Amino acid sequence: WGLLLLTAALEVTAAARCPAPCVCDNLRAHVLCLNGSLTAIPDTVPELTKKLDLRGNSFMVIPAGAFLATPYLTHLDLQRCKVERLEEGAFRGLGRLVYLNLASNSIALLYQESLDGLSSLQQLILEGNRIEEIQPGAFGHLGSLTVLDLRANALVYLPDMVFQGLQVLRWLRLSHNALHVLGSEAFAALPALRRLSLDHNELQALPGEALARLDGATRLDLGHNPITYVAEEALAMASLRHLFLDHASLQDVAPDAFARSPQLRMLDLRENQLQGLPPLAGAGGLARVSLDGNPLLCSCLLRPFHNWLARARVQAEGACAAPPALRGRSLDSLKTPEMRCSRLRPRPSPTASPAQPRAAKGSRPCPQGCVCSLDFHHGSCENRDLWEIPRGFPRDTRLLDLRRNPFRTVPPDAFSGLKELVSLHLQSCTIRALHPGALRGLESLVYLYLTNNHLSTLAAAAFEGAPQLAYLDLDHNAFTHVPAGAFRLLPNLISLHLQHNAIGELAEGDLAGARGLRWLYLAGNAIRHIAPAALAPTKMLEKLHLEGNQLLEVPTAALRGLPALNELKLSRNPIKNMGDSVFLPVASSLQHLYLDNMGLEWISPYAFTGLGPKIRSLYLESNKMSNIPDMSNFKGLEILNLQDVPFHCDCQLLPLHRWINKLNLHVGATCASPAEARGLKVKLSTTFQTCPGWARGEAGDTNPNKTKATSKPSKKKRSGKSPARGFSKSRA
Repeated sequence: WGLLLLTAALEVTAAARCPAPCVCDNLRAHVLCLNGSLTAIPDTVPELTKKLDLRGNSFMVIPAGAFLATPYLTHLDLQRCKVERLEEGAFRGLGRLVYLNLASNSIALLYQESLDGLSSLQQLILEGNRIEEIQPGAFGHLGSLTVLDLRANALVYLPDMVFQGLQVLRWLRLSHNALHVLGSEAFAALPALRRLSLDHNELQALPGEALARLDGATRLDLGHNPITYVAEEALAMASLRHLFLDHASLQDVAPDAFARSPQLRMLDLRENQLQGLPPLAGAGGLARVSLDGNPLLCSCLLRPFHNWLARARVQAEGACAAPPALRGRSLDSLKTPEMRCSRLRPRPSPTASPAQPRAAKGSRPCPQGCVCSLDFHHGSCENRDLWEIPRGFPRDTRLLDLRRNPFRTVPPDAFSGLKELVSLHLQSCTIRALHPGALRGLESLVYLYLTNNHLSTLAAAAFEGAPQLAYLDLDHNAFTHVPAGAFRLLPNLISLHLQHNAIGELAEGDLAGARGLRWLYLAGNAIRHIAPAALAPTKMLEKLHLEGNQLLEVPTAALRGLPALNELKLSRNPIKNMGDSVFLPVASSLQHLYLDNMGLEWISPYAFTGLGPKIRSLYLESNKMSNIPDMSNFKGLEILNLQDVPFHCDCQLLPLHRWINKLNLHVGATCASPAEARGLKVKLSTTFQTCPGWARGEAGDTNPNKTKATSKPSKKKRSGKSPARGFSKSRA
């Protein structure tokens, strides 16, 4: 009895400590704080908690020691928490944690100590962030990790030994990034890896040298990359069984391309540009080749491959595209005499494969006061009070960290000889001028960080000699306008950061030359106006962040001609009114829309015209609008935030109440009036039970076979009792 009383007392104590917006299940040691307004990690979570779910909050930064009060955690979910930075030691003390989910945040950089203390972690999910670079050693303390998910980030380059320390990792997911450069030793420290996903990237050649380090990998996904040719012995993976090269740009494959992958059983070459294949010598274990979706020319030129299929007993999937007499015929139905060559000429094959980059063999001593890592090709002179940019780094240096030195200027040819440099860090260096030719010779440079300096202008000539630059970070400088024409020499620019400057407008010509730009970050400026043609050069733009500016209206005209835009952030702009069809130019592509914290007072019933099933997340919290447009067509919604909107829960809000009840989402909509409903969720308020048609509508809702049309808000249009196409509220 004493033990039972003690257990009960502990449970009561734990319940008393449960944070106010959270739900605590003490029997299972679970705490849920979902889709709330938390801005800091709660420090009153019961100490014995094992699973902590904090999805949908607004933490921005995970500070050092944030979870020291909950050392028994095994599962931690921080999805969609607007996290931008993980401070060093953020997870220190979580030695029992086995699962950490940080998906769908805004993390841009992983430092060496960001994940310190997670010695038992088995699964790390970082999908859907903005990670542009991983510093070597970032995963060095994760010796138990088996799954690392880095999908849908902004990675362009993987340095050597970047995954060092992941001795038991079995699946590495790098899909949907922009990778086009892999260090030859990028995968050297992954002895247990079995599956590597590199699909949906920008690889133009098979990264054979990097992949050769993966002796134990059995599955490799390389589909959806612009690879045109697979060269002789390009792939040397001793255990590889499944290779996916589908939806690439393949035009030819060398006969012995896979001779050094003797265990290969399945080869997926669907949806390429192959007119044929040679006999694949050396691939003795191959059992299946998929060629569906290729323009196969079933002439005499295909006979050697066709005969090899029969001899090697390899199953082939695919159909002829030519000649006309054989169009549509499957490969396995063809007879050799049918494959003729009259009036046909062989297509020339590439004579050489694209060259693979190689590291320079020689290296020079490190500049005095700096540290150079030969293993990582990494040089650092961080915070050494240097007044001039040092010279004499090893020629094969690929990452150079010069942060926090008072350089003031970057002179011409400051980095001569560093042809292999990929990442250059010049943050917090009091730089006022980047002189013409400053980056000359940096022909491999992909990342340039100039955050927290005093730059107010830039000339295009400053970027001369750095044509591969893809990521340019100019946040926290002194720009009052976008440096017009400065990006003309950067054809590969993908991501441009100009946040937290003093830019007042975006004018026509400012982004001239930035034709490959995908992500544009302009948050925290003073932008009042965007010219209709300002974004015209950026036809590939996918993300546009304009939060925290001075816009008074949605820049509809400027959004025209952006067919790929899927994320638009207008949060914290003083937009009070939103008119008709304001998002129509991007309605066919937009998936994520941020309209929170604007003081929005009125939304036209037709404001969301054109938007529909593609919308996945919509943020409308902390506004003052007097109507909600009809969103019943938003059938793909995963996130809808209506917190801190003072709804008046009367009969005019009944359509919104019914729609929310069907969503099966936590939307946070709360009644502010009338008095008897104040503080209640719109979804649960009983004030609607006195409304005409309440009983009929609810009966329809409880019937799972009833069609959705019975309570569509748009049907109210004819009655005249609520605004057309809108969910409204009154303040009577």
